[in-house]
Amino acid sequence: MEVDLTDKGSGKIWHRKPNASKDDGLMVKIKRSAASAFSSSSRTIYFMKACFDSDCERFVAGDHQGHIYIFNLSKNRFQLIQKTGQPCTAFTFNLLRKNEFLVALGDYSLQCFDAEKGELVAWMKGHESAIHNISVHSSGRYAVTTSAETTHLWDLDTFQQKHKLNIKEDVGLLQAFFLPNSDTIITCFRDDTIFAWDLHSMSCSYQLPVPPGKSPQYRTFAATRDARYLVAGGKSRFLHLWSLDSSKLIRVIEMPAKVKVIRQLEFLPDSYQKGVDQILGVLSQDGIMRFINTDLCKLLFDIGATDAGIKSVTVGVGGRHIVAVTEDGNLQVFSVQALAADINKPPPPLMKVVTGNTLSDTLSTESSMHRTRALATQSSSKARSKGGASSSEPEDKENKENSELGGLNKEKLLSILKGYGEYPAKYRMFIWRKILQLPENFSAYAALVDKGAHPAYSKLHEIYPIKSRKLLRILQRILSALAHWSPIFGEIQYLPSFAFPFVKLFQNNHLVCFELIASILVNWGQHWFEYFPNPPINVLGMVENMLAHHDPQLLQHLVRKGVTSEIYAWPLLETVFSEVLTQEEWLMLWDNVLSNHPSFLLVAAVAYNTCSRGPLMKCSELDDFKFFFHHRNAVNMKQVLKETYRLMEATPVDLHPQNTLGEFTPLTKGNYPVFNKFPKFIVDYQVQERERIRQEEIDYLRQKRVTLDVQKETIQKQQEEEQWYRQQQLLLEAEEKRRRMIQEEEAKLAEQRKRVLAMNREVKMKELTLLEAGRRKFLSFQKEQREVELKRLDDELQRKALQRDQETEVAIQEAEIKNMELQLQKKLFEQELYREFAVQSQVLRTEQDMHRKQAELEDRLRIKLEGAERDRELDVRKRMEQTLASAAQHNIDMWAHKELDHKHRMSDLDREEDHLKLAGLTAQNRALEGEVYGLMSNLHLQKETETAAGYEEIAAGRIQGESSKDRRMRTAEEELLEGRHHTLDLVDVVEDAEQRPRSAGLGYTELLPHDSSLDASRVSFERNRRAFDDKEIALLNEVRLLRQRLATENRNKRPPTLISRTAD
Repeated sequence: MEVDLTDKGSGKIWHRKPNASKDDGLMVKIKRSAASAFSSSSRTIYFMKACFDSDCERFVAGDHQGHIYIFNLSKNRFQLIQKTGQPCTAFTFNLLRKNEFLVALGDYSLQCFDAEKGELVAWMKGHESAIHNISVHSSGRYAVTTSAETTHLWDLDTFQQKHKLNIKEDVGLLQAFFLPNSDTIITCFRDDTIFAWDLHSMSCSYQLPVPPGKSPQYRTFAATRDARYLVAGGKSRFLHLWSLDSSKLIRVIEMPAKVKVIRQLEFLPDSYQKGVDQILGVLSQDGIMRFINTDLCKLLFDIGATDAGIKSVTVGVGGRHIVAVTEDGNLQVFSVQALAADINKPPPPLMKVVTGNTLSDTLSTESSMHRTRALATQSSSKARSKGGASSSEPEDKENKENSELGGLNKEKLLSILKGYGEYPAKYRMFIWRKILQLPENFSAYAALVDKGAHPAYSKLHEIYPIKSRKLLRILQRILSALAHWSPIFGEIQYLPSFAFPFVKLFQNNHLVCFELIASILVNWGQHWFEYFPNPPINVLGMVENMLAHHDPQLLQHLVRKGVTSEIYAWPLLETVFSEVLTQEEWLMLWDNVLSNHPSFLLVAAVAYNTCSRGPLMKCSELDDFKFFFHHRNAVNMKQVLKETYRLMEATPVDLHPQNTLGEFTPLTKGNYPVFNKFPKFIVDYQVQERERIRQEEIDYLRQKRVTLDVQKETIQKQQEEEQWYRQQQLLLEAEEKRRRMIQEEEAKLAEQRKRVLAMNREVKMKELTLLEAGRRKFLSFQKEQREVELKRLDDELQRKALQRDQETEVAIQEAEIKNMELQLQKKLFEQELYREFAVQSQVLRTEQDMHRKQAELEDRLRIKLEGAERDRELDVRKRMEQTLASAAQHNIDMWAHKELDHKHRMSDLDREEDHLKLAGLTAQNRALEGEVYGLMSNLHLQKETETAAGYEEIAAGRIQGESSKDRRMRTAEEELLEGRHHTLDLVDVVEDAEQRPRSAGLGYTELLPHDSSLDASRVSFERNRRAFDDKEIALLNEVRLLRQRLATENRNKRPPTLISRTAD
């Protein structure tokens, strides 16, 4: 059947209830088309994703236009609930509020909608790429969303992001999902690593090892409902089955050769296994989903076709329907029951019964059955050829019974029992099924099982604890089916112990087990429930009558000890002898019970008592009797059966229970018969009471849950408060510790400052000592230099005096002496120039040293000011002292300059006066600290003013000295030039005078030989003298220019800038 939604907002899915196809199980095909704006033909709107709700009655689907539809298969309705405008990339139900579902859209957002109202509940953002998978925790309070780059954990109570999984850029994320009914999150990456994380602590619980060999390249995963197994598949045809309990790879399943890539894995829930999922759906690249049995590695059935392949599949929790999204954008709904029809059929019987006397002739294979039929056909044909008469009525009845038993001969079976005491273990179950003529109503039993666990047996593990969880689940399923069949079976307290032996025997075939127990209750349990909730008094009365007839002495003993039939007969019947017999004995007994009249069970109870006559006669306490009939005893089972058959024959007709109990009646085929042989008003009353108690229990549990939530919240708040107090205490302790550390550091810092101040004081003292030593050394050097100068002047005076004395004595050598004098004057002038240059250089070096010292002093002052700025509040007084000391130092420097200019006459007195003033100010500062700040500031300003005035006076004096010096130099230069010109004039006069005697004495000199060396020396001397005079004049000019430049620089020089700071 195909349905087109077109642009309908709601309506029916189908107008005639579809029948699932027996070939592919397809129920209905849903598509959506819309009229095209450019052509008359319609265009298909592609469905993208689909998802079932928790009840498996509805599923939601979204298309690429953002239309979200909800389909209700039970009510045959569909409805358009939202238009998002963005394509849907993922869906999920199973939230805490059953009507709400999550949808991931193409704009990377996650939205929550109400399916009933069609309203937007919440809008969550955080992903930077499309969300391709959503997984919800079993509680419905948390959700995990997965995109290509990250995984987010959301709190669905507040719809806020709770955690974010960051991954490496080179390792892509495939999938993250919750394990069913677990607090574990499984994350799978593109490098085939699989990690398990705890939901609450977000710590890694374990990691599944990567299989050795070639990389499996996982792409899809699926987990069973019991969270014990995980299946992974990818870009190969191999499936890896992991055991999460042991974290080991337990099986590798190879798919058919047509499968190249596995795109999706989905477990098909099995209602008969209760969480032990074995049927796995594998969607491959060819668009066909194959369902396999992971335990048997067998291909069961498949869905889909290559021409319209399946893109994705969703399976309901109940496992009744499968919705597939195909490549052509349609939805296909499949019936699991139709797909699994061939699987759920019971296997055909392998054994047939043929005629014969021996056991080997009685039980044969199907081939021997054919041979028997052939022989029977031949014998009948011979009889007809001889003209034999028709068979008698007993033979017809026997043939009818044999046909009802599926070909088994009941008389032969009884003969086997009498000969061997039991059936062969290999064929026992088969014989039981045939004797009881079980109808194998699969559909009726499935309908009873689909109703789920009956409230009376929801807590079976508390009422009837069993070590094996598998047997407990099977027993709960069988008992629930019985209770749904007839309400009396939900009220019987002994039904678990009654059914458990049969459940343990038929644990692999639940249908046969259910019908076997139902047949026993209907036939062998006749009249058991007429006096409910009391034991069957009528049945126990029959047992007591038989015991009184066959062993009155034993009955009298039991009556004397107060032991009634509720003690010696009812425990055997309600437990079907399972507590007093071993497994082999119990099977032997029930081989005989099922093969005889329903009264055989009551006679067997009497026979068990008579065979145990010896131990019972020796019991005297009531507890001993109770213990005897609830525990195994040393009883020969073959003797009990022999005694039972004897009692069946020897019991009088009026006492025989065969008169009261009816013949065996098999269950009807198709549907099970109505069972109402019980006091309905009592059962209804108990059902009502049980329902009332259940409601009260639900209310109590809800109130208890609310109370526990409040208590948990209170405890949590108390813990948070205690934690807050602990944090505050820790903070206070940490603060106190930090305060002590700060105090210690401050003490260390104060001590360090004291040491630094002491070191600074020592350094200052050393500096002062060095300055004083340098000053003394400079004064000594200056004194020595002046002494050397004075000595040189004395020597010059002595030499000049000696020269004046020698001038009168050495008149003949006047020319040489004059020449020597000129040379001496030249040297003296050079020495004078060098001396003046040295003095000026010394002055310049002194000023440069003072400027450097002033700069160093300013640097130290700046460093001190920076330190004082950091410790401003603590070191104000010290800073002012330093500032005052700096001002005093500037004042001292000013006085030093002034004393140097005034020949250092008053330096000592002024320095002593300054020290006295400083000592006075310091004493006043210690007494009145507030007033001292003002006085120190005033004194500072006064010192600065005085210093500035002194420097201005010094500068003015220097300028005046420089001007006078320039005037003296100009006067000296003029006098020197005039003396030089006078000397040159005298030289000219002398030369003229020499020319005259030379011309006059020419006659005398011509007689003497000519001395060429004298002429050469005279010419050289004259040339050198004139060159020296020229150089001397040029040197004097250069000296004059140099002095003018130095005077100009001294006039432009300003006193150093003083940094003044007043107290804050």
